[in-house]
Amino acid sequence: MSMPRRHWHDLPDTARAAVEHHTGPVHSAITAPAGVNSGIAATLRTAADTVFVKGVPTDHPQVRTQQREAAINPHLPAASPRLRFHVQAAGWDLIGYQHLTGRHADYTPGSQDLPHAAAALGELQAIGCPAGVPVKDARARWQRYTDDAELFDGPALLHTDLAPHNMIITDRAHLIDWAWPTRGAAWIDPAVIILRLMEAGHTAPEADTWARRFTSWRAAPRAAVAAFSRANAHLWDEIARSDPQPWKKDMSRHAHDWVTYWNSRDV
Repeated sequence: MSMPRRHWHDLPDTARAAVEHHTGPVHSAITAPAGVNSGIAATLRTAADTVFVKGVPTDHPQVRTQQREAAINPHLPAASPRLRFHVQAAGWDLIGYQHLTGRHADYTPGSQDLPHAAAALGELQAIGCPAGVPVKDARARWQRYTDDAELFDGPALLHTDLAPHNMIITDRAHLIDWAWPTRGAAWIDPAVIILRLMEAGHTAPEADTWARRFTSWRAAPRAAVAAFSRANAHLWDEIARSDPQPWKKDMSRHAHDWVTYWNSRDV
């Protein structure tokens, strides 16, 4: 659910003071030009540091995803920026992160970012989902779209939204925007990034080959991947129908092209 973007100085004084309790006085603030899921998203510069802050009103439905993002951060691998603070004040839920000076990843064929993206996802694949942290469940997330959602169960911590704008490149790749941390089968994240590779120009066989560097993908049960692929295609159909932007319709098409490929590929 999108919301209007505000600037740092639009926040109530009490909310800004709560942030400055952690950062020190803010000397300058640059509002992020992209994104629709945060009421504020800004890079704040202080005398000693630079932090990225984003926030939503506490009565907005999106606050639940932001709180999940804050809760999972201490358990994330080094490929994700560290949480500096999480505060609520003057009707705002605000989180601050280690600032990254980088750019969004390039997933096009031959890109030098692809090995970095693989390394970041590999780090995530190596850890399990922590107990006692509020995360989504893969079976519950996709059960509306399939009768076989139990095949998506597993102990892994998943990102599930591996679009290139959620991968920041510095001297390595960093996974950001953990609004949908999910417990499930480890091969689901490779399945998710495959569609983003196709969006960037890879063929289905090329994307499949790229994903085979991950043990979880090589070992994934064929029937489980088929069920997830069909469910994900139904999900993208729904997304494209509800908001028919060209890129969303393209993602729906890629999802169906992937289903066709997976059903016809040699074992």
